[in-house]
Amino acid sequence: MADSPQYVLALDQGTTSSRAILFDHSGRVAAVTGQEYPQIYPQPGWVEHDPEAIWGSQIACAQSVLQTSGVRPQQIAAIGITNQRETTILWEKATGKPVMNAIVWQDRRTAPLCDALRAEGWEAPIRAKTGLVIDAYFSGTKIAWMLDNLPSLRERAERGEILFGTVDCWLLWRLTAGRVHATDYSNASRTMLFNIHTLAWDDELLARLRIPRVILPAVRPSSEVYGTTDEQLFGVAIPVAGDAGDQQAATFGQACFTPGMAKNTYGTGGFLLLNTGESPVSSQSGLLTTIGWGLGGKITYCLEGSIFISGAAVQWLRDGLGIIAQASETEALAASIHDTGGVYLVPAFVGLGAPYWDPYARGVIVGLTRGTGRAEIVRAALEAAAYQTRDVAHAMEKDSGITLQELRVDGGMVSNNWLLQFQADMLDVPVQRPVVAETTALGAAYLAGLAVGFWSGLDDISRNWAMDRAFTPTLVAETRARLYHGWQRAVERARGWARDDA
Repeated sequence: MADSPQYVLALDQGTTSSRAILFDHSGRVAAVTGQEYPQIYPQPGWVEHDPEAIWGSQIACAQSVLQTSGVRPQQIAAIGITNQRETTILWEKATGKPVMNAIVWQDRRTAPLCDALRAEGWEAPIRAKTGLVIDAYFSGTKIAWMLDNLPSLRERAERGEILFGTVDCWLLWRLTAGRVHATDYSNASRTMLFNIHTLAWDDELLARLRIPRVILPAVRPSSEVYGTTDEQLFGVAIPVAGDAGDQQAATFGQACFTPGMAKNTYGTGGFLLLNTGESPVSSQSGLLTTIGWGLGGKITYCLEGSIFISGAAVQWLRDGLGIIAQASETEALAASIHDTGGVYLVPAFVGLGAPYWDPYARGVIVGLTRGTGRAEIVRAALEAAAYQTRDVAHAMEKDSGITLQELRVDGGMVSNNWLLQFQADMLDVPVQRPVVAETTALGAAYLAGLAVGFWSGLDDISRNWAMDRAFTPTLVAETRARLYHGWQRAVERARGWARDDA
């Protein structure tokens, strides 16, 4: 009985850290271990990671969480993976050696290639096939850049010597000692190479970007036993049975199983996803149509608004400006003043995502006066997360015809009560924070546990969701409209700034 499966292990590989979290059957955290790893900025607008640092930090966390908790590997029913999406890795099939650093989702180096694709008329075909806009955010142009810029790499790729993967695929390949080269539908749908209707890699897009099909992973459901871990890693072979991109996993972990349910994650970036059911909804308002998950022979689609910078703006206040020592200070600072005095911070450090999709936007602070202090700037950074979420939520309601009734929230910023109250005020809907805030990892755990029968079905999971606190709107409509209008004016100042002809 002591070695019967009692937990599911989630590997949560994020943009700035790797974490391993053990969940019990109630969906509660039994143990967690985390480790940050280096961010690499070769030049402005470029962001890279060392794939070996990703793997090393992730496996160290997985082994550490078992060791420190006293949980035996035999007690792990399955492992689920969730990951920073779009980040692109190419490695040698024979040796497992990466050909270069991973190009991170935030990286903007392929903006000129995206401009060329738009000029060639690819915007409509790519949106129709993939549900995505043309943007440097996605994996396809990152792969093309590597193949174009590393000597002889394309020839090696065409010979089948090179493999591509998003971070989940890279981890799955390493966990299984190279036996499994696969990804799930949700991650594949973020590459700008995958047809979300036919559920296959698209030959026309591969041909345009000159990407050999042979480098691509198999695409599988999000809940399935993909393989087992190499015994040398944990002493026993553990099924790897769940895989989903971080935002889709968070949506699943929030139990947003019914069309019309939505969640927003406040992490490095901000990501609002709305479940639209088994039919994809095309966006006319700058949102993405994406696959939420593949489960039980069915595909669940979502509308997504991707905000590039949310929590990263607070990191910048801490590490770049040095005006706070830790993120937790921001709540009291924001609450210490009545308003920002007309100051707005648009954190377009790597361009603007949904609904603007402007890679040439750059960050601005407007409305500064001699009376502006650090509290105003800190509050403006928090307000920006809420304003950007409102941008996306309004576009989502317009596209889907669904009026948001409530918003479930998660991510590192949701411990900030001031932010969540301001978010409720900006959206004019209740904002609900769950008891278990680790919803990204929890979603990966649920997907893995479902595949091995640890949880019996979606009803079993829905019963686990519990609310910690609800934040209800208190702001009068006139004030809400005035504040948001100021935000829209500030965004216009940020747009197009990095263009040569701007």
